[in-house]
Amino acid sequence: MTDLSTLDATAQAALVRGGELTAADLVDAAIERVEHLNPLLNAVITPMFDAARAAAPTAAGPFAGVPFLLKDLVTEVPGVRFTEGSVFLRDNVSGSESELVRRLRGAGLVLLGKTNTPEFGMVPACEPVLHGPTRNPWAPDRSTSGSSGGSAAAVASGMVPMAHGNDLGGSLRFPASACGLFGLKPTRARVPLGPEYGDVLGGWAAEHALTRSVRDSAALLDAIAGPAPGDPYPAPPRTRPFAAEVTTAPGRLRIAFSPRLPDGSLGHPDCLAALDDAVALCTALGHELVEADLPGLTPAVGTAIGTAFNAATAWIVEYWIRRLGRRPAPGDLEPLTEAYWAAGQRVSAADYLLATEDLQAFSRVVAEFLGGFDAWLTPTMSAPPARIGEITSTPEEPLRALERGAPTVAYPAVVANITGNPAMSVPLWRTTDGLPIGVHFLGRFGGEATLFRLAGQLEEARPWAAALDACVGDALARSRQRVSSPSLRCRSAIVS
Repeated sequence: MTDLSTLDATAQAALVRGGELTAADLVDAAIERVEHLNPLLNAVITPMFDAARAAAPTAAGPFAGVPFLLKDLVTEVPGVRFTEGSVFLRDNVSGSESELVRRLRGAGLVLLGKTNTPEFGMVPACEPVLHGPTRNPWAPDRSTSGSSGGSAAAVASGMVPMAHGNDLGGSLRFPASACGLFGLKPTRARVPLGPEYGDVLGGWAAEHALTRSVRDSAALLDAIAGPAPGDPYPAPPRTRPFAAEVTTAPGRLRIAFSPRLPDGSLGHPDCLAALDDAVALCTALGHELVEADLPGLTPAVGTAIGTAFNAATAWIVEYWIRRLGRRPAPGDLEPLTEAYWAAGQRVSAADYLLATEDLQAFSRVVAEFLGGFDAWLTPTMSAPPARIGEITSTPEEPLRALERGAPTVAYPAVVANITGNPAMSVPLWRTTDGLPIGVHFLGRFGGEATLFRLAGQLEEARPWAAALDACVGDALARSRQRVSSPSLRCRSAIVS
């Protein structure tokens, strides 16, 4: 018998369509799991349980009744607290609804609450001062990475089968790696950011989700993709539903791979082992693997990335100053954010536009490189999940989180954000200590179909569901509680 906590969203939705469960059953069971697990993991920081129970009976769409969580960054729900992980926003409540939220509801998903994120999503960890650290279900003394860490912990522990995340430099893919999940960052503008934003940082930001299965990621993207009125530009149209790609053979792909970081050094041995395993698996599946470094990652490109990031931080803080009508008081911003904000205020308009030109030139180099390959493969992260407390800053050491976090994410996941290309982290490997390590595929612009085909093939060849099921069980055991309601236990274990 299989518990609901180990079913993906597609399977849960099928139970409702088949009349074996109601949407209310799914929602009640998920709420009970959140209540049991959250004291251990601190993944959900703003529950919406009453609203979820009220919405469940009328949920309609491909994922009707499936419980879902929203990352507390960018995406807004009217009347719900919206903090972006910052003390500065501790009392902020959203007054409008994001287009993405409308589409999620339209797909039948029932929103259970908001998940934890570092302040403004700016570090590869999930330990904001406002809400405290989210812990990794695989090892609670370890980080989930970031910035979609709360959502990753919620999915990996079985609270919900999938949860929203966003990605400005790897924030979907890093937590996917650290928590043993599938994480796809879509093509630029595939999912709209309106009505509040047209794009963010010239299209670096992308919205999607962390999922247990590849098919969930594809079907969800089908439900939320497409431009909204007034968007500055659209993504290339898909030729058919992404869900159809997951079960389509990818053919023989030509995949470049590299173990080297941009400075020529190598990542952690565990990450290199994950890469070696992925290369061997892809070769066994009939693909052509060619060792090749991504060209164009020069010091000038690194400088341009830093300029753009600092400018983005200044924009974030100034955006909230304008929206809240007040400036941050002492202690309202974390030390690292203060440091980034100060650096961003020194970036001129000319500096930013020159950096943009440099990054656009780099994007053309990447496009030319990928003209000869279907994907570029590396480890997702350059180190296993860090210990809680390692990637944090203090007033005395404001850049400590940057200095400690950067070595964990030294492979250039940000390339997908700069170029707008799709990319994915696939959970194929675990360390001898049992920690998950993902591998990363960068695809061609608009090329989600190829990535979904490859991911579906990899999932079939090396299923990761059993490892996730074990993680769910371990998390429940660590919580020192069990789902004890006889009626819920009966209703949540009906699939043989």
